[in-house]
Amino acid sequence: MNESGRLRVLLADDQPLLRMGFRLILEGEDGLEVVGEASDGADAVRQVGHLDPDVVLMDVRMPTLDGIEATRAITGSGSRARIIILTTFDLDEYAFAGLQAGASAFLLKDVAPAELVQAVRVVASGDAVVAPRVTQRLLEMYVRGAGPAVSDGPGTPGTAAPPAAAPAPRDPLLEDLTPRETEMLEAMSEGLSNAEIAHRYFLSEATVKTHVRRILTKLHLRDRVQAVVYAYETGLVTPSNPDY
Repeated sequence: MNESGRLRVLLADDQPLLRMGFRLILEGEDGLEVVGEASDGADAVRQVGHLDPDVVLMDVRMPTLDGIEATRAITGSGSRARIIILTTFDLDEYAFAGLQAGASAFLLKDVAPAELVQAVRVVASGDAVVAPRVTQRLLEMYVRGAGPAVSDGPGTPGTAAPPAAAPAPRDPLLEDLTPRETEMLEAMSEGLSNAEIAHRYFLSEATVKTHVRRILTKLHLRDRVQAVVYAYETGLVTPSNPDY
């Protein structure tokens, strides 16, 4: 966020019409500013370095450098930018790869304007995950290695998604969490919002936010969605429905 208090957004997509549509929606809102556009992942990485946006809307499939590798490069550089992966369907294996690479959320490209604006604000705040239950469903599918077919391109039959690796051994960092913080992490992994967690455990939302911040600090994670990915990948949380 710049000195004027406006959220700075970078658009990265190889479709000019889509970028134009998102720009029109975002710039029609108070407090939002589109500071740049990129037509491929390599350009997105460069522009993040120059423009220091708060949020990047990142298409997964772009020439030169795809959105997954661009996301990995941006998060690996230590940039404070939060990344929202743009995809065409909700159980996209590339969206899952984007979350693993450090993205904070994903959205469908046909998202309603109000949801797009809300997503940008939510991700910038770091307090919640966009469409948490959809994110949870995505994680359950791909952590189990039971994802839908992987398409090789338009009109090309897909093949089964490769099996996911077995969960890693329990991370010693988990031992640094208090029992209450472990409960909070498990609740976050269910897709519960701060308000829902507060209601479940008879806490104030402010207290829940404090627990979430401590969890992220102890586990060296960027935001809530990374905490959810971490919980699934380390085996702290397992898919709720084995027949999903």
